[in-house]
Amino acid sequence: MARYTGAVCRLCRREGQKLFLKGERCYSEKCSVGIRGYAPGQHGQGRKKSSEYGLQLRAKQTARRFYGVQEKQFYHYFEIATRKQGVTGENLLRILESRLDNVVYRVGFASSRAEARQLVGHGHYEVNGRRVNIASYLLKAGDVISICEKSRGNEKIKAVLEANGARPTPEWIDVDKNALTAKVINLPTREQIDAPVEEQLIVELYSK
Repeated sequence: MARYTGAVCRLCRREGQKLFLKGERCYSEKCSVGIRGYAPGQHGQGRKKSSEYGLQLRAKQTARRFYGVQEKQFYHYFEIATRKQGVTGENLLRILESRLDNVVYRVGFASSRAEARQLVGHGHYEVNGRRVNIASYLLKAGDVISICEKSRGNEKIKAVLEANGARPTPEWIDVDKNALTAKVINLPTREQIDAPVEEQLIVELYSK
């Protein structure tokens, strides 16, 4: 599967905002957006003039990079969103938020979405008591995510849980930090999603 292997801090700088792609580093003074708050490349500090299409493209790229989704899969999610009842943009964000790797990150079981994808792929998590190693697995209301019994003694998992113990969790997920489980109470509303995404611009881009 294709994946981005370059410096992820360049992605944040290109979008002009923190996308929280490197875990703890994003919260520290080492964050590249704070040090060099302009786009990468030799023309990064030049004048910015965006067309309507440019703004729509940036909105789409921001969403893709924030959730770590490739173009083909992202467009597939958009097609699903258009077939659902309700507002297409909100449906799209709701689908992205319900990915297993995103929920694992949201509840503090991983320091970043990239780390969550890696840990899910290594089989450290269960959904409703069954091991799932597919990062794009879409969760539903009532699903329970837990750390596998054998993985709870893993030093990497212990370090991740300790580092993220104080992180606030979304109100649409009920987390039991003692049992190391998280239950999806309901899929989030737009007000419960703090993604820095202008979803209407994405809808306009794909609707052309």
